[in-house]
Amino acid sequence: MTAEFTTVAELWRLLRRDAGLLQTQEPVLAEFVAERILYHRDFAVALGHHLIAELYGASPPVLLPATIDQLYQQQPDLLDHATRDLAAVMARDPAAYAPLAVYLNFKGFQALQAYRVSHRLWQQGRMMLALDLQGRMARCFAVDIHPAAQLGSGIMIDHAHGIVIGETAVVEDDVSMLHSVTLGGTGKETGDRHPKIRRGVMIGAGAKILGNIEIGECARIAAGSVVVQPVPPHVTVAGVPARVIGEAGAHTPAEDMDQLITPSLQ
Repeated sequence: MTAEFTTVAELWRLLRRDAGLLQTQEPVLAEFVAERILYHRDFAVALGHHLIAELYGASPPVLLPATIDQLYQQQPDLLDHATRDLAAVMARDPAAYAPLAVYLNFKGFQALQAYRVSHRLWQQGRMMLALDLQGRMARCFAVDIHPAAQLGSGIMIDHAHGIVIGETAVVEDDVSMLHSVTLGGTGKETGDRHPKIRRGVMIGAGAKILGNIEIGECARIAAGSVVVQPVPPHVTVAGVPARVIGEAGAHTPAEDMDQLITPSLQ
């Protein structure tokens, strides 16, 4: 499904429109959708409030809303990233029938935005606050992304349950991954020890990619694979340990989301 928006302003107008319609169509959710969208002046304030409500419940730290709002105002590229992430979900996930549903309910999208805030706080030296957000994200969404990890935009984490991304991992733009993916280390080593996932990669459910290895651009990692060696661009790997079994099956596997391995590739 092609997203109906490309900018923050377009997404905000769409969310407000659909939130107003939902109030009429589903009275049970009227106050909820007002509190998460309609009561707020712009996307930055609404998104910050939404994340805080999910992560902290009814009693967040008093200064946290102003802290996150200031971060969004000073670094508006965070909102651009959120827009690209939501558009990626709309384009790649057949269950994503409306942007409002993704914003309100899809924990992969929500966890990514929580990570993005924690990452910028980490860069500012506010490490304890960044780690507090990480811990709450893990407990709330079952997604554990270290705030020092480097993630691009246009990322989709489908279902998202059980995601682990380590401290020195890199995930470039336009990557897709499914639930139970680990981008981890191989033991107690220190330093640069986590995978580098290049643009356009698709990582299937349950795949484990371990160590400071590179997964080449637009590669495809089959579900359940354990990857411990570098992967060239534009190939499919599968197995335990994973091996190259053929081409990637699409020019950009992360967008195509074809997870089937045909007999010719086995």
